Amino acid sequence: MYQGFVKAAIAIPEVRLGDCRRNVNAIENLVAKAEGQGVEVVCFPEMSITGYTVGDLVQQQLLLDNAEQSLLRLMEVSRNLSVAIIVGLPLSHEGVIYNCAAVVQRGRLCGIVPKSYLSGHKEFYEKRWFVSGRDLPLDTVVRICGQTVPMGVNLLFEMGHFTFGIEICEDLWAPVPPSTALSVQGAEIVFNLSATDELAGKHNYRHQLVQSQSARSICAYLFVGAGFGESSQDILFSGEGFICENGHMIAQAKRFCLQEQLIVSEVDVNQLRCERRVNTSFSFARRHSLAEQGRFRRIELEAADEPERFTLTRHIDPLPFVPEGELLGERCEEVLNIQSTALARRIAHTQVKTVVVGISGGLDSTLALLCCVRAFDALHRDRKGIVGITMPGFGTTDRTYTNAVNLMKTLGVTLREIDIKDACLQHFKDLGHNPAQHDVTYENAQARERTQILMDAANQMNGFVVGTGDLSELALGWCTYGGDQMSMYGVNGGVPKTLIRYLVRWYADHEADEYTSKILLDIVDTPISPELIPADEAGEIAQKTEDLVGPYELHDFFLYQMVRFGYSPKKIYYLATCAFDGHDPRVARYTGEQIRHWLTVFCRRFFSQQFKRSSMPDGPKVGKVNLSPRGDWRMPSDASSAAWIDECEELGD
Repeated sequence: MYQGFVKAAIAIPEVRLGDCRRNVNAIENLVAKAEGQGVEVVCFPEMSITGYTVGDLVQQQLLLDNAEQSLLRLMEVSRNLSVAIIVGLPLSHEGVIYNCAAVVQRGRLCGIVPKSYLSGHKEFYEKRWFVSGRDLPLDTVVRICGQTVPMGVNLLFEMGHFTFGIEICEDLWAPVPPSTALSVQGAEIVFNLSATDELAGKHNYRHQLVQSQSARSICAYLFVGAGFGESSQDILFSGEGFICENGHMIAQAKRFCLQEQLIVSEVDVNQLRCERRVNTSFSFARRHSLAEQGRFRRIELEAADEPERFTLTRHIDPLPFVPEGELLGERCEEVLNIQSTALARRIAHTQVKTVVVGISGGLDSTLALLCCVRAFDALHRDRKGIVGITMPGFGTTDRTYTNAVNLMKTLGVTLREIDIKDACLQHFKDLGHNPAQHDVTYENAQARERTQILMDAANQMNGFVVGTGDLSELALGWCTYGGDQMSMYGVNGGVPKTLIRYLVRWYADHEADEYTSKILLDIVDTPISPELIPADEAGEIAQKTEDLVGPYELHDFFLYQMVRFGYSPKKIYYLATCAFDGHDPRVARYTGEQIRHWLTVFCRRFFSQQFKRSSMPDGPKVGKVNLSPRGDWRMPSDASSAAWIDECEELGD
């Protein structure tokens, strides 16, 4: 295990029915490849030593003897290997035959798991040959390959820093799969040795079944099906294989492949443990299954050798809040619907005549305005009830001002303009502050003046203020306390900055006319800025947020990993170096030193700015990461960041 990742694999050999010697040769070759790639556990299909479709040959003593001899040979091969091997074979015990999975490591046969549920319908007739492992006494041991070995459906295998369990094919299709109990009792990874046949449409169902069980049990589920070489006399086996983690597919085998396959990926056990800790239903299920805990037997395996160099092969998304492909459009529409419907509900409840929103010509205020428009349209209200107020200040540029005014006009909302410069100069005079001193007082006075105007205008017009601040700003505390941090309903509070660009672009492409779309797209391309510092000599934005607090694509990545999964800075840093290595054209490439610097900034600001989140206004949650003090994130404002900062400073040493 490295950084909480377990390298695991599913392997699909080409089998020859009844030829155990030849089959174990194929298995050995794939095991050697897995060991060479640093795999800790590799799993083969159901009955992989004999082949699944041997039919009545499974009752032949010669085949049973050859299967045991082949297993013994595999044990000998494994003596100098650290990888744990899971293979399928038939096993005769006390006059009956079981369809089994055998776990082998370092020359030792560690345990035998028999199949619980036998297929006896339609094209399957396993009950002709096998009996269910559920009929075995809980303390069953068998003598096989010269060893006395625990055998049963109640085995859990502990391998250093993680635990895995096993079920076989039909077990997954049962109303209550064995993997449910295995997971509740501590199995973080479940392996399924399968020989499910291929039928038109079955692939999608099987895919959903594996994903669903993985999500329900909060586990990694590795499913490996029989492939080429099995009999096609009446049915076909396509070599289906999945590596799924908590409902997310992270690797798949190629269906209908005529060659052997080894599918390797990494399971994030840290993530699974975090999900289980915060999921109260999982902990409840575990508490109520403690009576069954005694019936499970735990078998200790050796931890795999630490690799000299760990290579992460799975994809780490640098934009975890932003889906790719067709899902992006679906996500944008869904988020806008959540925001606008929530706002419509608040409008209907308060029975206000108007809503007031400050329009700056930037991304956040644009998104808030679009949500207001959608909410009013849904309520069949005149858009004139939306009062957009633009408040030019010392840093307002012609570009943002023009976009703000034109956007309000084209959307048909009520436009008001209130210049804040004179009010702020009077305020500076009252305070005895030099306006030429562009410090935090200079900046925050403008932000608070704008909020005062919005609040009082809302009172004046029997309305309420719709806030524009987003999730990323709340995480960093990049907002003025008592200024833009406050509103009467924060419609953007659950939306991260990296997603907002795509939301505005989606609206421009799907719901706006050509003129409005042009304005929106220019807003998307405008540098992010609070515009509280005067523009440069060319009239361009001088105060760029990402130059001051860091790239939002990095901060949103840090936020997601820290809040969603509880990762430490060390792991977040490692994941970020993988995600921002230049392979994804959607994001910039960052060096390890840049990532370390901005991660330190993030941790420091995230802790120190909690007081602003503790008094944030109501607003809808739109994703799995949210910082509402009434919902997802409860942290004292005086919590210490020392441990996180210390770990950040150790990075790269």
